[in-house]
Amino acid sequence: MQREATPLQSRMESKRVREMKFRVVSSKDEIDGLSGNEQMIHLAFRASNVDIFRLLQICPQVRAIQLPASYRKTVSQAGEMFLKIQGVELIEGDLWDHPKDLNEYFIIDEGIMRRIDSMISNGWALEDVVSAIAGETKMSPDLVSYVIRMIN
Repeated sequence: MQREATPLQSRMESKRVREMKFRVVSSKDEIDGLSGNEQMIHLAFRASNVDIFRLLQICPQVRAIQLPASYRKTVSQAGEMFLKIQGVELIEGDLWDHPKDLNEYFIIDEGIMRRIDSMISNGWALEDVVSAIAGETKMSPDLVSYVIRMIN
């Protein structure tokens, strides 16, 4: 007997979400070399408004930018407003233990998404899902919340 797909599994199938990839950018010198197709980016440096504007010119499909907490606090109100108008979400958090020299992408795999689905399907409160997944994966709570919104 085949189990009925949960709502999240159905959405994952319809959106064909298998994994989410954040392109890790370590310096502003890397911006010009990015693919124009990047949609999610982690900036591991303190980006200026000019850097963010250039990033969006080169990667017009960007929908999320993750910044470490200390850098997130230095983004100007004008920069935040510009990103909001462009439909880009700022996410606070860091990528702990990510070996950029081995992989320029931080990948949130389907297993994590299925774990989130299972927890939600089993009646977990969203705050508890965020806390548990953040603890298990070392993803920031903001990033876990973003993943939940994107796959829901």
